[in-house]
Amino acid sequence: MKKTVYKLIITSLLITISGVNVFAESQPEKKDGFNPTPQILHHIADSYEWHLWGNVSIPLPVILYSEGSFDVFMSSSFHHGKSKVTKGDRVYKIEHHHIVEENDKKIINLSITKNVASMILSTLILLFILGKTSRSYKRKKNAPKGLQSFLEPLILFVREDIIKSNVGPKHEKYAVFLLTVFFFILINNLLGLTPGAANVTGNISVTFVLSMFTFVIITISANKGYWKHLVKPPGTPIALLPIMIPIEIFGVFTKPFALMIRLFANITAGHIIIFSLISLIFVASNNGENVVAGWSVAPISVLFVLFIFLIEILVAFLQAYIFTLLSAVFIGLAVKEENH
Repeated sequence: MKKTVYKLIITSLLITISGVNVFAESQPEKKDGFNPTPQILHHIADSYEWHLWGNVSIPLPVILYSEGSFDVFMSSSFHHGKSKVTKGDRVYKIEHHHIVEENDKKIINLSITKNVASMILSTLILLFILGKTSRSYKRKKNAPKGLQSFLEPLILFVREDIIKSNVGPKHEKYAVFLLTVFFFILINNLLGLTPGAANVTGNISVTFVLSMFTFVIITISANKGYWKHLVKPPGTPIALLPIMIPIEIFGVFTKPFALMIRLFANITAGHIIIFSLISLIFVASNNGENVVAGWSVAPISVLFVLFIFLIEILVAFLQAYIFTLLSAVFIGLAVKEENH
């Protein structure tokens, strides 16, 4: 137990140091007070390079399709977005975190951004841990141990208490999707808490796609009773049907919207809070003019960061649970039989 606590403290301190490096290296030269907003927004946004600490960044491949041909180069060619890249008669530049062609030619951006690279990494981790657990079952050992002993109760909990109890008799058909969603969100939530990591589940595009998967599955799997309920809600007086039918139809689209916003908002808020607490050190020091005030605030900020970090670990599991639970509930409402 002590080792676990020590690991959490060390990890949170690394996050704090990483955040301090981000703010320290970007302080403005003019003495008009420190503004943490650009650094916080840069952290939660996607980028074409993987920033680790200080001036250390990993360039990522930029893949652009324009006029029937591909242009492939590394993001380091942009020199942090301040220069242009020339490929033949095409000139590319970055405007508002998007790559555009200088002559306004239409391009298709297939680049490997920081979030995409992080999702690839999380997918490899997901395949590794679940594949290893699956191989352990094939060997038919008497008692699970190691990684299997940790994942087995988690898998059983998701399958029995979330999927089976909410979807009903047809739960096996949707178990693979819901289990995959749960572990995908969980792994990306936890990776997002490590220093220099990407904010994948805090990206609304990612949460939008996840919610759309649920929406498509609900729409395809819904039985006649589900659609009948939309057209004529049971027990509703005829006079109220003109009001209830639009509300029911509107509810079909609010379900994936709620899934998308809930995950995005909670994960993004956690990142913003942690970096805002770190920025208090620089706000108090007034860009280095009052070092004593900065050092006075630092211990309090670090303690609050540690506290929020521990809460974020809980939120990482909680948001994966909530997304999977609501998806299972929505699917269950669409596939349940009328006599139920």
